Amino acid sequence: MQCKALRDSAREIQSFDVAYFMASVDTLADNTAFANEHEANFPILADADKSMVEAYGALGARGFANRWTFYIDADGTILKIDTETNPATAGRDLTRTMEELGFPRVSQ
Repeated sequence: MQCKALRDSAREIQSFDVAYFMASVDTLADNTAFANEHEANFPILADADKSMVEAYGALGARGFANRWTFYIDADGTILKIDTETNPATAGRDLTRTMEELGFPRVSQ
């Protein structure tokens, strides 16, 4: 559901000068199959050893990644962590929050 919400909001998200992706603790092969199945138009990172998820404090008690959204500026500063990410509205929420945080728009 979250992948679909981001995929369907691609035009709005890409109006910002940002890179965005999902991260999963699944293997590269599993993520590739998932991305193909759901026609993801953005990268899905494979963190099978869970090192990145753990470093960001997003590893849940059962060993799965929490559905959190990190907003990181161009200097690498974390501006906001949304720990209440709603998979169904993730694309719209991402766009709204980037607007609120003042993320730059793509120059036309």
